[in-house]
Amino acid sequence: MSFESLELDPILLQAVEELGFTRPTTIQTQVIPVAMEGRDVMASAPTGTGKTAAFLLPMMQHMIDFPRRRPGPARALILTPTRELALQITEQAEALASYTHLKVTSIIGGVAEEKQLPALEKTVDIIIATPGRLMQYIEDERFDSRDIEILVLDEADRMLDMGFIGDVDRIAAEARWRKQTMLFSATLEGAGLRKFAEDLLKDPAELFAEPPRSERKKIQQLVYFADTAEHKFQLLKHLLQQEDVTRSIIFVKTRERLAELVSQLQASGIDCAWLRGEMEQEKRIEALNKFRSDRVKILVATDVASRGIDLPDVSHVFNYDMPRSADTYIHRIGRTGRAGKKGCAINLIEAHDVGMMERVERYTEEKMMRRVVDSLRPQHKVSKPAGKRKDKKEDDKKDEKKPKEKIRHRVTKNKGKPDWAKKHAQKAAEAEKKATPAK
Repeated sequence: MSFESLELDPILLQAVEELGFTRPTTIQTQVIPVAMEGRDVMASAPTGTGKTAAFLLPMMQHMIDFPRRRPGPARALILTPTRELALQITEQAEALASYTHLKVTSIIGGVAEEKQLPALEKTVDIIIATPGRLMQYIEDERFDSRDIEILVLDEADRMLDMGFIGDVDRIAAEARWRKQTMLFSATLEGAGLRKFAEDLLKDPAELFAEPPRSERKKIQQLVYFADTAEHKFQLLKHLLQQEDVTRSIIFVKTRERLAELVSQLQASGIDCAWLRGEMEQEKRIEALNKFRSDRVKILVATDVASRGIDLPDVSHVFNYDMPRSADTYIHRIGRTGRAGKKGCAINLIEAHDVGMMERVERYTEEKMMRRVVDSLRPQHKVSKPAGKRKDKKEDDKKDEKKPKEKIRHRVTKNKGKPDWAKKHAQKAAEAEKKATPAK
């Protein structure tokens, strides 16, 4: 299928071509025709599958087909969980709308109000926002939701995880005159998400767009075992110096771990940028720009960078800390192997990480390849954390060594002898015989 076959306007097709999109992805071929019919959409679309264009193109086509009659507030609202994702969607929306009359703006936290308010006071067609900051404008009566025709919830599962459900519900209620709602999530599983969707969507088309297995296989997954935290850091330093590691993202669990690792890398003469939550917006943008422009080759990040952000040509993802869930792992490694290229995910595993590593392997149904660095071989065998159930094979071996149950010894010992009932009967007969006088 081609973009031309989707019945998009020529001015949109021109922008699509300039962006280098040659043919629609699976999620785009599923969503665009349905969305252009005006139906609500509930779609499972992992990051990197082209879902942003899947909702932007039908949205823009609607506005071209039904132009506004007078200046006014936004006609379409896109809610996202993070500032970075909001800015990325804004950038792509502006590119796709470059040959149209449509105006696009963003409303995000970390930016001074006086910089965003002028855009809200002018005519705007599409707004991309984070829920918290938008809710602030709604409460201050500075944002008018009455003209919103299309509402899109991107990364809905993460918005729920981050506690935005209350704000999203209130924003949706403010935009209650809308004609269409589209919800995109990495997974459609979970009672919370289902209930959330039922309240917002009307008879939605449920669409699933898993990336082809051939795409998933483009990411090589490796494991290096480490004895200690210092051993792990030495492994990281060694691997970062390999020729094929051209641009890499290193994931850690917490802000404290991030600060510690950045300090260690810089002390070792390894330059890097860093990205975490609750960071000033200007510094976040600066860090991403440094990485995108190749001024630094390494980005250390918490999971704020694991979803939605498009960072091109990342050759390697390092899980310095394993994530808290298997689906977060999928999003992390999805930063590499993008746009048809191959990538590599390297997991540095201490003993306490083994349980999560095995959960990830079960979740992905793929075994990670074990590797060693000759000069940094682990000295100790990595075992499972205490309290974990041992393998069934180990249990079976222990059972073989156990002595047979005592009851079996008693059964064997008494084999061939009269049982208790017979003994009792014999004794009773003998007593009766003695009590009976002889004739």
